[in-house]
Amino acid sequence: MPGLSIPQPPHYVPAPATNEKLDYADLAIIDLSKATNSAGRAQLAQEVKDAFRTHGFFYVINHGYTQAQIGRMFDIADIPFSGVSDDEKQVYAGTMKQTGSWQGYKLRQYFHIDNGVRDQIEHYNINRDVTKRDHPEAVRPFLPEIREFARFNHLNVLHPILRLIALSLELPEDALVNIHNDDAVGETYAIPRTVEEEAKTQNVWLKGHTDFGSISILWSQPVAALQILSKDGNWRWVRHIEDALVVNAGDALDFLTGGYYKGTIHRVVQPPQDQQQYTRLGLFYFVMPDDNVKLIPMRDSPVLQRAGINPRCEDSVAPTMEVWRKGRTSAYGQSELKSGGEKGVEEELINGVLVKHWN
Repeated sequence: MPGLSIPQPPHYVPAPATNEKLDYADLAIIDLSKATNSAGRAQLAQEVKDAFRTHGFFYVINHGYTQAQIGRMFDIADIPFSGVSDDEKQVYAGTMKQTGSWQGYKLRQYFHIDNGVRDQIEHYNINRDVTKRDHPEAVRPFLPEIREFARFNHLNVLHPILRLIALSLELPEDALVNIHNDDAVGETYAIPRTVEEEAKTQNVWLKGHTDFGSISILWSQPVAALQILSKDGNWRWVRHIEDALVVNAGDALDFLTGGYYKGTIHRVVQPPQDQQQYTRLGLFYFVMPDDNVKLIPMRDSPVLQRAGINPRCEDSVAPTMEVWRKGRTSAYGQSELKSGGEKGVEEELINGVLVKHWN
């Protein structure tokens, strides 16, 4: 029987690195090749703890995916945007506000940013189970590869990181793995806005926020736009490292650790001048605990017992992951935010829990 031919997507050419001098965050680099034995995992667990406590972000290298494999996934990631017409995108648009699910397209101008300006960011979000929803015709030939890419993220990246986090809390290695089943993989694409709109939003494309899952995995790409809010109150850029992953903590990890590992505040801004003519294509794997997991602190952790537990809400009213993800997804970019007690901070209540946005 003749072998099946592998579809060849158009090659996506990434932007060159910026030459501008930017104030970069000094993020730790976690080398997963050291996680093959208990001594190496113990060392990496301490590095992960320090990274999450300092910045909430870190890089991952030596994850096992080759440069050629990464390049092909970016080629495939570009297809839902450059290979699908605007009319067809409408057919596969997500229903975030109604269903609390990101699956499908998050089309441009769905989010309100500031001063009447709406966003120019497109997402195409695919569940790890690629059969859960229909997909645009141009995407369909690549679904088996997308499924395998998601599986690689889950087993070869997520599981080792979750084990390191568990060890950092002096919990059994699989304590977090056991409450994280298959999650979603999504691709994000952004185009520039007009100069007038940039002035209205002070060049912010996506205002400061925390992700609602446990961790987020971003495959590093060269267009500088991602910034994190440092402890000194300054926004700092995240540097591109070739073939690396960028990992950050989200709300669910904040809930589960009683505030020990806080969800990391980050935003997306206009790229530097020498990159503004390029599009920014992102490849992400967003991780959430199982829907039925109640988001209460892991009180068995000796680390949390020693540090003190500061839950975001009482255990009796803590949301499940399903309730939290649907509430955050339905409200994001759609709800009316109110000024908070901190300068530049806007607030809303999701399921009775305070959520902040940094403007």
